[in-house]
Amino acid sequence: MLAAPLAGCGSNWQSALDVYGTSAISLKHLIILIVAVCSTVWMLVMVALIAALWRSRDARPASPEPGRERRLTIAVIGAVVATVLIISTFTIMSFIATRALTVAGQDDLTIRVRGLQWWWGLEYVGRDPSSRFETANEIHIPVGRNVRLKLEGLDVIHSFWVPSLAGKQDLVPGRPNELTIRAEHAGVYRGQCAEFCGMQHAHMALLVIAEPQDDFDRWAAAQRQPAARPPDEETAAGLQTFLAKPCAACHTVRGTAAAGTTGPDLTHVGSRRTIAAGLFETTRGSLAAWIADPQTIKPGNNMPMVPLTPEELRAVSAYLASLK
Repeated sequence: MLAAPLAGCGSNWQSALDVYGTSAISLKHLIILIVAVCSTVWMLVMVALIAALWRSRDARPASPEPGRERRLTIAVIGAVVATVLIISTFTIMSFIATRALTVAGQDDLTIRVRGLQWWWGLEYVGRDPSSRFETANEIHIPVGRNVRLKLEGLDVIHSFWVPSLAGKQDLVPGRPNELTIRAEHAGVYRGQCAEFCGMQHAHMALLVIAEPQDDFDRWAAAQRQPAARPPDEETAAGLQTFLAKPCAACHTVRGTAAAGTTGPDLTHVGSRRTIAAGLFETTRGSLAAWIADPQTIKPGNNMPMVPLTPEELRAVSAYLASLK
């Protein structure tokens, strides 16, 4: 009967105990220490309770024993002192671990993260304005380098959490926050909004892809480029349909006339692993399904259903899939 509840305990896809980031490692050690100390305290209390119940079987003396009262007083004082020391130690260690979440340096890669219902907007901020670019729902970072995330909530409170790399940090409208993440090993780490933010809260995921510096530099250079020209007639027709319909009023495709800011930047959407904030793998079929009826797939999201003929839908999905 316990197999189903325990099935997720061995999964490392999104686990605070399967850690590869500096601050996440500190948090894991803190969690283990707190659990170990609390378990020890619980066992000592149980032993003391059992011993007291065992002794209570004997008849109590008519008058209290001075030595027994003194021992009890010393035991109570010791327990109080131990409690204060344990709680104080936990408080100090928690403060240190929390401070580590916002450690920043001059050479840090800086990414502006915007939380919206229900997706993540990302802007890579460079010292040179020409090096900036935007993407969505997928963060690429170099291994072994601190990455400063500037967190902003634009509608309701969200919470950024990639448990294998760092702790949680809230995105509160009107109150900028920061979080530092650092991946010590290459890999793909799943993140999630950890603050209930509406009916599609569970479908507000993201991926952090940690890769060697050279691979990251190549990815970033490709992301800075405008969208590629349509390679064939079908994708060219898709671009024309995209620009003629309301799509271009909500989304940006750099290198075209589409410059909307309401929805995610789609300049290189075909290169992302997922769409709809982690809901589907990025394929031409999933793109077509999402465009055809986003409210059925993710009810309540802010993308309206745009009427398209079958030919237009095939062309638009082909165009978006080509945006690598």
